Amino acid sequence: MKKKILIFLLATMLLASVYLAEAQQPPKVPRIGFLTSAAGDPAVEAFRQGLRELGYVEGKNVLVEYKYAEGESQLSEFAEELVRLRVNVIVTTATEPSLSAQRATKTIPIVMGAGGDPVAAGLIANLARPGGNITGVTSISVDLSGKRLELLKEVTPKSSPVAVLWIPTNRGNKLQMKETEAAAHSLELQLQPAPVDDPNDFESAFSAIARGGARSLMVLNSPVFGSHRAQIAQLAAKGRLPAIYATSGYADAGGLMSYGPNLAGLYRRAAVYVDKILKGAKPADLPVETPTKFELVINLKTAKQIGLTIPESVLYRVDRVIK
Repeated sequence: MKKKILIFLLATMLLASVYLAEAQQPPKVPRIGFLTSAAGDPAVEAFRQGLRELGYVEGKNVLVEYKYAEGESQLSEFAEELVRLRVNVIVTTATEPSLSAQRATKTIPIVMGAGGDPVAAGLIANLARPGGNITGVTSISVDLSGKRLELLKEVTPKSSPVAVLWIPTNRGNKLQMKETEAAAHSLELQLQPAPVDDPNDFESAFSAIARGGARSLMVLNSPVFGSHRAQIAQLAAKGRLPAIYATSGYADAGGLMSYGPNLAGLYRRAAVYVDKILKGAKPADLPVETPTKFELVINLKTAKQIGLTIPESVLYRVDRVIK
């Protein structure tokens, strides 16, 4: 009898020690992968701010693995590396990073921070019920390219042909170009495509734009372009080209005009999606958000530099003026 009691006590003590050891172990810190196709992407700080607003402190209660691809050729390599690191969720900054992440994993949740039409790109089934392992935020809106071309036409009535700076190998840019071509046709504007395959090609692209006789410029949305926004804005001003961009960071960097959703707001929303997924939500059940507010920003310093007077009809609609 005493032997049985002793065995019982020893077993109880062993179980108690195991329980205490498990209870004393620190909770596992979630790890997030952040995948972008450009170094210096302004989305990074906006996403970090979103995490901070939700109570996450990098290095303490969350870890973030940032992967900056040198151009888009490294995206697949970095996506696969994040999968090997067994991150809990992958955040992407545009269509191409999202496609690379999709090819790398069908199980790890993927949160889009922005990008073009995710349905047309084959990333999700539909906005309301994305299905699969991808959800998040998109920067698309009906006829956004058309509104940008309309603004160019208002600012420079003789704006045709319009040069379009784009990356032909970028899936997102291909979709944007189709939308731009359709809008230009309805507005009776001639387009002058200006393809760029590498950031080192900007100088030659603008030389080709000048030779083609373009009267204005539209820059399609891309993280690669965004990380070189100051250079692009300077080249446009040097060529005295009225230009419109997708995000306000270009106007802040010296670009003439921008019209589009608030990029920082999109990436703060992406952090909200990450928070929900870390707390157990399934990407397939989280509807993809589209922007509801768009900002028109005009840089009057640049307008003066290129000798352009912005019509009052446009100034009345401006959300922010840079003087």
